[in-house]
Amino acid sequence: MREKTVMAFGAFDILHPGHIHYLKQASRYGRLVVVVARDESIKMLKGRRPLFGERSRLEIVGALKFVHKAVLGNRIKDPEEMYRILLRYRPDFIVLGYDQRIDELELRRSLERYEIKARIKRERPFNSNVFKSSRLRKMI
Repeated sequence: MREKTVMAFGAFDILHPGHIHYLKQASRYGRLVVVVARDESIKMLKGRRPLFGERSRLEIVGALKFVHKAVLGNRIKDPEEMYRILLRYRPDFIVLGYDQRIDELELRRSLERYEIKARIKRERPFNSNVFKSSRLRKMI
């Protein structure tokens, strides 16, 4: 029986203990593939450029011992393109961070449309009053 594939997503611009907690929790479900957001996606979604470029963030996330593979996300100009990465890896689990603004109902519908039978899990925060990227960014 093959090991389950797990996908987690994020910008990971300032990697901190909250990210480590999120990814470590996600890895409990199987082989963890982490999708690192592209610079242009972060700019589009958050209205700012990341502090670190996508290649640097990819390398840092990929170096974590519990991450099986780190990959760059697809460009999000075309909504259909966002799902290409899910079609490529066909995860058994998709693990979302507690503060990721993703409509789970819409995600479930899209998964059904693409015949991907992934279970969606949402992780709890890890000391979110301290380890939240937006808070840390303001401190820097």
